[in-house]
Amino acid sequence: MSDMSGEYCIELQQCKKVAVAYSGGLDSALALKLLPDKYGAEEVLAVTCDVGLTEAELEDCRVKADLCNVPWTLMEAEEEFVNDFITKAIYANSNYEGYPVATSMTRQLIARRVAEWAVEQGCDAICEGSTGKGNDQYRMANVFGMFAPDLKVIVPVRDFNFTRQEEKVLSGEYGIPYNPGIGDDRTMWCRSIGSGEVDNLQMRIAQEDYMWWRYPENAPDKATEIEIEFQAGLPVRVSSEGETVTGLGAIIHYLNWVGGENAIGKIDMFEDGMIGLKSREAYEAPGATIILNLHQDMEQLCLTKEQIQFKPQVERQWAYMVYHGGWFHPITQDCAAFCESSQWAVNGVYRVLLYKGNVDIIGRESSTGLFAPELRSLATAGWDQRESGPATKIHGMQYKILAKRGLNLD
Repeated sequence: MSDMSGEYCIELQQCKKVAVAYSGGLDSALALKLLPDKYGAEEVLAVTCDVGLTEAELEDCRVKADLCNVPWTLMEAEEEFVNDFITKAIYANSNYEGYPVATSMTRQLIARRVAEWAVEQGCDAICEGSTGKGNDQYRMANVFGMFAPDLKVIVPVRDFNFTRQEEKVLSGEYGIPYNPGIGDDRTMWCRSIGSGEVDNLQMRIAQEDYMWWRYPENAPDKATEIEIEFQAGLPVRVSSEGETVTGLGAIIHYLNWVGGENAIGKIDMFEDGMIGLKSREAYEAPGATIILNLHQDMEQLCLTKEQIQFKPQVERQWAYMVYHGGWFHPITQDCAAFCESSQWAVNGVYRVLLYKGNVDIIGRESSTGLFAPELRSLATAGWDQRESGPATKIHGMQYKILAKRGLNLD
């Protein structure tokens, strides 16, 4: 632990009363001990925002806080995450280089909740568990700066330049239990697997490291048929084999299970982080994969040509800003408003087969779709083709003008 031994040291910010954005993981749990030992904290408060944690994960948070003799507060945030954050992600077909934009949203939701709470509690500092190599330090700092601008921000892992192994050794010395396996960050929209730890390009992530996704060779040999209904851009009902699920949160949980069982939702990619370093990132997002796939297809059916051409530009800006910690930036809100304004027409019902990684659309219907086979189909006489003759002559006029100055095709 080079930094603790004095080889390279920074002046540590001292604090009295500090709120810790606490997930129960290695980084934030270690902070509960480092704050009084290294930062002079007289009072440490741990606060967990539940954006879809399991009962076991919540119990782990409670146990570690008790071991460190730190009071623990739990905030329910899943409903806000679904109704405010995920809905906007669907409207915007959320995609940053192939990643469906998930942790980048939860970090900013958590940071706002913790910042507001810390101010209410009269804290003079906020602590969070980011590393100095990743993206979350920027996301958290941006939001802390907006909602608790007068509070100090303490990031122990970055301050001490810890490696994962050094953290594990120190946690052992403090008597704080930790998961010896690969780390993860789970939200209902997407689960990150070993963020920053998957550095072997020859390694296939082990089956047991996935929560939902199955290897294709382990998936069923028979397709699962589902029916999904969208209203105003959002899924409102999923039916399969006599079972019906309603409500966006419940639908996502269901699709994570049924999609993962059918080998849908694996993402293994190179990600360009905020400081320009590439990392291999592994995710599983079965529900998001299915919903976004169908939502984009339904937009192709229901939106105008001009909307379809323009909206992806807004979506890219939205995803870039959210990924880079700008959820509360005005341009992000502007982009979200544009995306939402188009969704009134995105309605319909899809029938889909899920099979070994494939989302195969076998049926579509929409009362607000713009597909008009009575006009477009070559099998119908709904539109007299001869009416196109004058239009093609006008459209081709510019090419005759270009020909007058000579052809230069090299």
